Amino acid sequence: MSSSTESPPAAPETAAPGRSTPVSERILAPDLARGMMLLLIALAHVPWFIYDAPGGTALLHPTEGNLADRIAQALTIIVVDARTHTMFAFLFAYGIGQMYTRQRARGTGDREARTILRRRHLWLLAFGAVHAALLWQGDILGTYGLIGLVMLPLFLHRSDRTLKVWVVVLLVLGALFSLLSVAGALLADPDAATLNAADMQRISIAEPGYLLSAAVRLPTWVFGLFSGVFTLALPTAFLLGLLASRHRLLEEPARHLPLLRRVAFWGIAAGWTAGAVLALQHVGVLGQGYMAATSGVHFYTGIFTGVGYAALFGLIAHRIAARGTRDRLPVRALVALGRRSLSGYLAQSLVFAPFLAAWGLGLGLYLSSWSAVLVAVGTWAATVAIAFLMDRAGVRGPAETVLRRLSYPRVREDA
Repeated sequence: MSSSTESPPAAPETAAPGRSTPVSERILAPDLARGMMLLLIALAHVPWFIYDAPGGTALLHPTEGNLADRIAQALTIIVVDARTHTMFAFLFAYGIGQMYTRQRARGTGDREARTILRRRHLWLLAFGAVHAALLWQGDILGTYGLIGLVMLPLFLHRSDRTLKVWVVVLLVLGALFSLLSVAGALLADPDAATLNAADMQRISIAEPGYLLSAAVRLPTWVFGLFSGVFTLALPTAFLLGLLASRHRLLEEPARHLPLLRRVAFWGIAAGWTAGAVLALQHVGVLGQGYMAATSGVHFYTGIFTGVGYAALFGLIAHRIAARGTRDRLPVRALVALGRRSLSGYLAQSLVFAPFLAAWGLGLGLYLSSWSAVLVAVGTWAATVAIAFLMDRAGVRGPAETVLRRLSYPRVREDA
């Protein structure tokens, strides 16, 4: 493999090391995407808290429901499930490329910049462990931290060609694994009782005792931590994000409009097509005999859909900039949440787990699929409003502040 030291072009930056990038210097697309995609994360997580309803193959969405429930289930399967984690992996890597470029532009040496990133990823792993132990076994922060620790030393200074080769390799391996899972699903006894990670997640939510639920949550998270790496979807999206950051696809979308349009259209089309088949099977329009096999294809196409979503937000950001509407309230509010996406993500768990899980108030017992969507939208809208008020007051996200201070322990930040 090539060992070129090619790295992203340096962006002009004047802030001191360890300080947040000024709002005027932040690019719009990633913050806008993170703010909006937190809605999709809420929609992806809240069905797990309908813990008393019989769950189906499609990520344990309830197997029953009225017309409103069925519409909510179908739309969630098509648009949300197995899509948001890959998009955030792409944005996570894109942000790493930006952070490294800024540090180098400020005069930070390569070794020190990599140390800062390594420390940040270690703390993300720690954040994830605490998050899982206390509230939500489906935490993704630890997985991103682990991917950063593994992938960054291997690929940060590799050439574009090497990154592209490995993207193809991972996509091919992912396709082969998907085919194997499809074959296994087709050959398996449909009546055989099995206990998988999804069942363990539901058990931890349905357990009325908090300590017992924590005893299930933590090992379930550890399993998901490593499976998130070995399923190859997140590493693939990570490499694509690192590659995109080198060419400033989201900073300079006007230079890459044809590419962004192709990636957005074909990536989303691939995922939504597979999702539509799975959704029709779930609601009973199509036969459910091969549903487990369809789920494998649905998960694999999430790679393309997640990256397609990121490209779509690059196009939206370009349109907003061209029209000069960046200062309009909806855009400002979404960007404010995007700049505090870590806090917004954790805030969702602070609402969902204590209020909906059986070990808390147990309100998930009374939810159906459509009412769960209302809870997700309402929670996300509240985080948008709070983030906007914090932004107007010049207050950073609390989780972001803690992570930054831990990542830059020798730097005192301004208040």
